[in-house]
Amino acid sequence: MSGEIYANSQKQLLSHHLFAVGYVAAQLIETFIGADEKLKLSAFLAGCLHDLGKVDPQFQTWLNTQIGTSANKNDSLPEDGFHIVDEEKFSFEKHPRHNEISLWIINFLNLSKVLSNKKQNEFIEHAVYWHHAKPIRKEEYTTLGHIHKKIKSAYKDKGMTEILKYACMQLEQIKKTDEKYAENPHIDWSCIHGIFDTEIAYEFKKINLPEYKQYDLEDDLDEYVDQVLLNSKANIVRACVISADRTVSALTADQLESYINNGKLFELAANFLKTNGELGKHISTCLTRFEEDYPDSDRNRRQTKAAKDLLEIGEVAVLNGPAGCGKTKIALEWAKLGKAKKIIWVCPRVQVCEGLYQDLTSEEYLPKAKIEMLTGEFKYTNNNGKSVATKEGEEFSGDIILTTIDQVINNITTHTKVTALIDFMASHVVFDEYHEYVPMAGFNLLFSELIQSKKLMGANANTLLVSATPNPYFVENILDLDSEDFIAFESSNGSQYQLKFKDFDEKLKDESNPLFSLQPKNSIVISNTATVAQQAFIEHQDDENGLLFHGKFKVSDKQMLFEEVYQSFKHSGNRQYSILRSGPIVQASLNITCDHMVTEFTTAENWLQRLGRLDRFGENTSVNIFLTATPSEIITSKGKVKSNCAHFLNTLNSYYSAYAWFDYLQSKLTDKTYTIGQIYHLYQDFYQSQKGKQAVEQDLIAALKNSVKTIKAKVHDPVRFIKNKKASDRKKIKKSSLRGDSRFVQMAILNIKNKENTEFANDYAMTWQHSDVDFSNCYTESLDTIRNTGLLGYMAKKHGRVDKNSPANKIPASKMNLRKQILENAAVDPESPIFLSYTPKDLSEKLGEKIPEENATYYVIGSNQVIGSMPLAKINNNNL
Repeated sequence: MSGEIYANSQKQLLSHHLFAVGYVAAQLIETFIGADEKLKLSAFLAGCLHDLGKVDPQFQTWLNTQIGTSANKNDSLPEDGFHIVDEEKFSFEKHPRHNEISLWIINFLNLSKVLSNKKQNEFIEHAVYWHHAKPIRKEEYTTLGHIHKKIKSAYKDKGMTEILKYACMQLEQIKKTDEKYAENPHIDWSCIHGIFDTEIAYEFKKINLPEYKQYDLEDDLDEYVDQVLLNSKANIVRACVISADRTVSALTADQLESYINNGKLFELAANFLKTNGELGKHISTCLTRFEEDYPDSDRNRRQTKAAKDLLEIGEVAVLNGPAGCGKTKIALEWAKLGKAKKIIWVCPRVQVCEGLYQDLTSEEYLPKAKIEMLTGEFKYTNNNGKSVATKEGEEFSGDIILTTIDQVINNITTHTKVTALIDFMASHVVFDEYHEYVPMAGFNLLFSELIQSKKLMGANANTLLVSATPNPYFVENILDLDSEDFIAFESSNGSQYQLKFKDFDEKLKDESNPLFSLQPKNSIVISNTATVAQQAFIEHQDDENGLLFHGKFKVSDKQMLFEEVYQSFKHSGNRQYSILRSGPIVQASLNITCDHMVTEFTTAENWLQRLGRLDRFGENTSVNIFLTATPSEIITSKGKVKSNCAHFLNTLNSYYSAYAWFDYLQSKLTDKTYTIGQIYHLYQDFYQSQKGKQAVEQDLIAALKNSVKTIKAKVHDPVRFIKNKKASDRKKIKKSSLRGDSRFVQMAILNIKNKENTEFANDYAMTWQHSDVDFSNCYTESLDTIRNTGLLGYMAKKHGRVDKNSPANKIPASKMNLRKQILENAAVDPESPIFLSYTPKDLSEKLGEKIPEENATYYVIGSNQVIGSMPLAKINNNNL
């Protein structure tokens, strides 16, 4: 090579680019983490080394052909950085990318001379290797030896020596810049030098490439805490390096040189903290309104004290607030006292976001603030009382962003969104109903990573965990927070509650089963699954004014029914419906109330969350009855996994703690009535009991082991897909997801007017427009469920008769497994759904069948409302 060595088509000198990225990355660490000099040094060196592989002669040759071309005169940067693009003469099958060459170079440098421990080196190598997504190759690189082999094939030993020589020349230039830029250079650069050594290279075949996520199965909770901390630090270093890289790369060469010569690089890091908006003003107006509406209110005073106490904790604070205590108001006041400019409000489910959106945009709270709803299904922002679609690229720009844990976790498990982790660190964050993550595979560990990242910020963590059921064992032993620092808010609800239990035979779906029996007016019945709620609703749709709500609806139907639930059962609601039958979807954070409740046997957290919807506002003068329906087999088996309910909870790694809670209540409760406060004290005492701790730990370790397996299977390494220019931009779903792999499906409609009147309609349920905007009439189903029913095999054999354009038609019938795979892959697109049932016309005329497949699933419509997706076997089991 001759002449200057550049980093990109803006003609930034590579040494300038590397130093600037290292400096800005280190400044970001200092901004967010503070005085962690080891992590700061890791970020600095990772930035200084991240693009060192661009000394690759092939990269420089290609880059020089790109400089000045019209394709590189626009303002936008390539999403995944600058890489060789020459389809005719070049392939990454035969040649490493520059980040891979950077990692190769690092292993010849003696970084141990300037580092305190091996973990620092791990963070550097992780950030350098993963600052770009990896390409999809036929032969995947798994060891450093694979990279070395490809470089050797291209350049031989002499060429590799030259690459290292040019790399060291860049390090020498960085050294000079560092010495000029600051009085005290970041490191003693004279310690870092490297030469090509065949003995060092020989060991490369034994060195695995950095794992994107580092988790192993353990039986000790402390081991998981250590792994969470390691991964959280790797997240931060990587996010800081990528954020700095994208910021520096956006500058012209002259701008970058000016920043360096004038000692102004710190301004690039400071730009990450600039936030506009009037959030504090909106919250102040809200709090003033509460004071005016409720003057001299003891509740207001106690809420203010709780907010101040939470602020004084400093790091990650926990609000242990019972149902109806005003957790939303306390969280807002905490944010105002902490001078919040932006709040990211993280929820476990979309329905919790929807409930909060209803509250926060109401006149009582923040009607004029920019409240943004950001989930996989919804993207809209409150604009003076009207919900307006959020424009592409303007996500996470609201005063308050209501989002799901899925969206936030995407920031630490993907490449393109990783810089949003910096926004997360810079914002005030509220994790609402966080207890729901404890049994969720993958989510519990990745949520813990987010908390550890915030904990590293110390007094500037600005993070609040909110729950009426805080699961102190998880908080203490995994999140590593002190339960003595919980701020508990005693309930002001003085109503009396009687806690009753009734055992029943799961096989019977009649009045002996509390989940199926008729209920008095203004009741809520919550079962553990949607199917039980559906069956009970069908049983009584003739004789009760009921409403059904769960998660097995099309988005449009779910949204419409959510509004019906809220308007009917909210405080002073219209009471249009007398009874709500539901799955667990309504149990947390939904501001609704009832006068009578039945719950299926469940965990302590679910049980108390459901109780929180019973006389939520403490207005009843009569005793409130809270009935727990317990399968007889759970009692007779004395905690063994025998009943359907027990099996279901065990799949969620929750059964043993649920049984321990049930057993504990049986030993403590009497026939007397209790207040909400007394019941919550029972919950706290349960977590202090030896049996309670043992059962919770048993379930928790099982849940964490399941998480490790899920993360290894579902959190894929970031990869670079080359998008076909002719490919459709239509919305698709991920082939793999932490919540479970799903696919678009199609179902025929089944009308159930009453027990004696059912009709298979000649219509399909799912309709859609050929657009990437509105998919509210589509429906997705778990891939595991689809596979377990055998319906995919049925479709693979016969669907070609219904749709001649089916992608499976191109595969011979002798290759049925390949057909099924093709159908699964195609169903990420709504235009190629998997059919779970067929209309009578298609069954008869095209498939030659007289009756539906026994495992067929239909979209059921009742006489008064949509009942949702339901297996035919479960409908028939309801004696219909």
